Amino acid sequence: MRRAVSFAVAAGATRAVYEGLRGLPRDARWTRTNHAGREADLYAGPAVALGAAAGSGSAPVAFAVLAAGACGAYDDVRGDHRRGFRAHLAALRDGEVTSGAVKLLGIGAASLVAGALLKERPVDKVLAGIVVAGSAHLVNLVDVRPGRAGLAVLALAAPGLLRGSPAAAPMGAVAAVLADDLGESTMLGDTGAHALGAAVGGAVAAGSGRLGLAAHAAALVAAAVRGERAASSRAHPCE
Repeated sequence: MRRAVSFAVAAGATRAVYEGLRGLPRDARWTRTNHAGREADLYAGPAVALGAAAGSGSAPVAFAVLAAGACGAYDDVRGDHRRGFRAHLAALRDGEVTSGAVKLLGIGAASLVAGALLKERPVDKVLAGIVVAGSAHLVNLVDVRPGRAGLAVLALAAPGLLRGSPAAAPMGAVAAVLADDLGESTMLGDTGAHALGAAVGGAVAAGSGRLGLAAHAAALVAAAVRGERAASSRAHPCE
């Protein structure tokens, strides 16, 4: 029953926010041209962030979702062409705070706070933080075509339904805008991808013991390393 309520709250809140944003005058900062050359808005991003937070039923998870969404929104509005952790950390070393650095540090810090609130033992707190941050990064990593991030969230969150209701929130949020995303009228952007990933990671962290946390953390770190290598190869095609 709680799972159904969580799903319904997330879906309803997401749809209400999305429709409300669509009714506002078009803002160029929240409009993009997609891979097919079509214009799409980014309103699905803040909508799923608020919806997933509302349906989570967990203050620490909601905090991580909203923080990840806020950092992603900053990148959506202020983002630059640089890709990969190394590029943004190199810029930070030179005194430039890029939007990617804001995401990296902001989401990382918020995830560790959420992990600390979700778990009791120090090791579990750190592992939970890695899972939340890693999941946020993973979903953003697969957000390269319409619907891919949303479908990934549904696949990643579905097993979590067996452990409790938090996993239903990102599923409900995605379900509310998936048709629009697949129809290429909207995009999740960094706002939505990071927020949904944090919601999935929060659900995993809340429902897992140390062994499960360690396994998820290891897999997510491996995915991040592979994604970093891919980003570096795209940034330096001649190397």
